[in-house]
Amino acid sequence: MSVANDDEPSYIDYETFLDPGFSPAAFANTLVLATNNPNDAPLDLSTPLSRVLFDIQEIDSHIDVLTTRSAIPLLTHTKEQTEASGRIVGELDTQIKALNDSYKQLEKEVIQKHAEAEEVRLVASRLWETLKLGRAVGRALQLGRQLEVQHAELTGSASTTVTTSSASLRSKEDHRAMVRCAHTLLSLRELFSTANVPGSEGYGIERVAVIRTLRDNIYLPTERSVRESAERIIREFSMGSASGTLTFAQSEETRARTVSGLTTLYLLSPTTLAKNEKWSPTLMLQALESYLRTALQSSTASLSRALATLPSLERTLADVTARCQNVVALEAVLEATKIPSHPLVQGQQATPKTGGNMLQPLLAYLETGSLASYFWRTMASNLAPRVQEIMNKGGVSARTLRTNRQSVGEAIKECVVKGCVLPSAAAGAATGDRGRNDEMKDGEKSGRWEREVAVMVGSVVNNIGR
Repeated sequence: MSVANDDEPSYIDYETFLDPGFSPAAFANTLVLATNNPNDAPLDLSTPLSRVLFDIQEIDSHIDVLTTRSAIPLLTHTKEQTEASGRIVGELDTQIKALNDSYKQLEKEVIQKHAEAEEVRLVASRLWETLKLGRAVGRALQLGRQLEVQHAELTGSASTTVTTSSASLRSKEDHRAMVRCAHTLLSLRELFSTANVPGSEGYGIERVAVIRTLRDNIYLPTERSVRESAERIIREFSMGSASGTLTFAQSEETRARTVSGLTTLYLLSPTTLAKNEKWSPTLMLQALESYLRTALQSSTASLSRALATLPSLERTLADVTARCQNVVALEAVLEATKIPSHPLVQGQQATPKTGGNMLQPLLAYLETGSLASYFWRTMASNLAPRVQEIMNKGGVSARTLRTNRQSVGEAIKECVVKGCVLPSAAAGAATGDRGRNDEMKDGEKSGRWEREVAVMVGSVVNNIGR
């Protein structure tokens, strides 16, 4: 409202009060200074206060005059606004009622049915999860029972319900059951390994008490027993001794048992790998390395004793020859045995182009070209200090060894050459070339292994002295 539009003049400075930058404190300070001397003490505040009260009374009177003069237009405007509001409310009530009715119909036809459908979906989903878990548990129990039967076949133990004739048939250990056990163990391992993987077959299976019992009382003990049986077969591998070799049938049986043991250890090797780690048949490699280490330790120890007591050297060299022939026979078996398919490490196994037999992983693990070469070179490195020890002690043993230096070297050379030859039955069983070694001339035999002969003879003769 502007003073210029009023009929009566007003001394109130409306422009000051309507200024956006108006400050009550600054205005009060101006009034006090206008009615008092700044040096007076105390200040007289009654005069500025009276002026402010007078201004308020003037404004109040002015408002009263304006409302009195404009009462009819104000009431008319208020009435029109009230009637318009009433019409709007009436229209809105109709719309709101229609909207509420539509919502109730929607709730009845959609929301309630959706809630019922959601309950049905939840029930169906949980039933499906229960069914999947039940199937997994059933499969695990079936595999567990199958594993028990296969392990009984492996150990040769007969059920109390079978007849006497059946028991006698099963009294002999079946090494082929070992491979069947390994495949069953892998199936159970796959179920157990996916127990925490959502969406997998074995998800949540370990929460079932009977599965924990199956794992602790059947799976783990059987896996340990099968692994120990396979390791024992590898540890006891032999195609003959110094006194004679096995028959062809016996060699075939030994080869078959060894292949079963190798396959079992290959399959049961751990499949849980660290990041960027490449899988390898660790159990098989460790068992084979242990076999070679035992043969080397026994040969080194016995040959060291024989060099100290030369009369026993011939018999000891025959034993060492037999051990090396067993190593060569094992190499032939490994070379003739193809790598089995591993269901848990597909894509990481060797192909025929990169070496599809069991020998290649072992040669790569030992970093050698052949097991016979590894046997003689390792034995030579271990034997040299023993010979030096004998010569350093002196006495009859050292003098006898020095006197027979030449004959000892020849005997060791012959031992190396014979040790690198497959037993005839082993050659036929492993490679199908029975008699191939018998047809080879002595010159060809020694020429093929001349480096091993030189290393082995040098480890003894070079340390005897003249």
